[in-house]
Amino acid sequence: MTVVNTPAVQNAADTEFVQSVVQHATTAFATNLARTPTEHADLLRALADALQEHESELVAIAHTETALPLPRLHNELGRTAFQLRFLADQVTDGEFLDGGTDDADPDWPVAPRPRLARRLVPLGPVAVFAASNFPFAFSVLGGDTASALATGCTVIVKAHPGHLELSRAVAALATEVIEQKGYPAGTFALIEGDEAGRALIVDDGVEAVSFTGSTAVGRLLADLIAARPRPVPFYGELGSVNPIFILPSAANNDTLAGLVTSFTLSVGQFCTKPGIVFLPASADLEVIGQKAAAVSAARMLTGSIRERFLAETSRLAALPGVTTIYAGNDDGDAVAPRAYEVSLRAVLDDPEPYLAELFGPAAVFVRYDHEDELLAAASLFRGELTAAIHTAEPDLPTWTLADRLARFAGRVLLNEWPTGVAVTTAMQHGGPYPASSSARDTAVGRFALDRFLRPVVLQNFPDRPSPGSRS
Repeated sequence: MTVVNTPAVQNAADTEFVQSVVQHATTAFATNLARTPTEHADLLRALADALQEHESELVAIAHTETALPLPRLHNELGRTAFQLRFLADQVTDGEFLDGGTDDADPDWPVAPRPRLARRLVPLGPVAVFAASNFPFAFSVLGGDTASALATGCTVIVKAHPGHLELSRAVAALATEVIEQKGYPAGTFALIEGDEAGRALIVDDGVEAVSFTGSTAVGRLLADLIAARPRPVPFYGELGSVNPIFILPSAANNDTLAGLVTSFTLSVGQFCTKPGIVFLPASADLEVIGQKAAAVSAARMLTGSIRERFLAETSRLAALPGVTTIYAGNDDGDAVAPRAYEVSLRAVLDDPEPYLAELFGPAAVFVRYDHEDELLAAASLFRGELTAAIHTAEPDLPTWTLADRLARFAGRVLLNEWPTGVAVTTAMQHGGPYPASSSARDTAVGRFALDRFLRPVVLQNFPDRPSPGSRS
């Protein structure tokens, strides 16, 4: 199989063209309804195999476009292949479509109960907006595409402009695999450009939209979808500052050094990157500057992301009460880490300016005087992907703080950093707005499938006959 670096579909912003893409997806969806979950699982495994067969070529393209380091990209491609296979394993036997059955009961209280079989069915064509920061795992064949295909939905991906050549290569590869597996061409498509994206999400044939990106763009898409004559689900992963709460017993050099590693990892371009850290006033922040100084300046994913980072950190550094702990020297397009200090009192007096997301290698360190102030600090937040506690003494007050964090975070961690997201059954990657648009849903793990299914109750039907049985 040869990777062809051309789009899977024509690049067009014209509404009529996008309508034709959606129509092909709708037709393919109707055809694919006759396919079994086992067939969908086989398709996902074949896509995973194809990614890994062409790993060298794809990683080379991604490295050129994104400047992400080669080891990180190899790891991410492996993760992408793993999550395709993981979701394939979840759907192979079809049990995920069984929502439970109540047998008929003539003695049911109030009135006789008919037989009720609750089943889950795929929504239809799904629009997936690829992310900038994970060119494999949250892009063309990333978790959203994998989740939708696993359920039997068809997928139209809007490519991210930060890695167009890679998107075209992966899309061409996916198209070839889909064709080899006998699926109709409309099962998957790739489009490019903002105008095409707008036309896609307002098309009445699209039954759900998933998105990973900024809160501003996510709100724009959500508003467009809400204005449709027939609104559909919008699954957006948006903004998160991922607060860290360091208790006095854990405010040591090892913890602070680990923190710097976490907020500078991949140039701070993870949605789970720690952005604000609460730590005791007695903590020695010198290690923060020393560790940050050892991190080289690096290029960010796109020029626009870099400009936003520079503007946001400049704004933050000028806020009342803020002291710069460390600000390295940028080198051309490469940015260096930044770290800032402020008192908890200043943040409590006027929280909003200090709580903005810093997408890049920067963090705000908020000093508190007494541990019991952390509950007040936690009350500042409304919706985050993660929140973490670091302590050497996990006791009842730790649990009290954890309970408070669980009110606004999708994942609460103890003595770990949030920048790793396991692809597994119990993972929750989402949270109350603005972390995501649907707090009960996850973009990673087994339950990511649920976003692209809806329940239907079959009343008084017997079990479906097996194929080939007599009617």
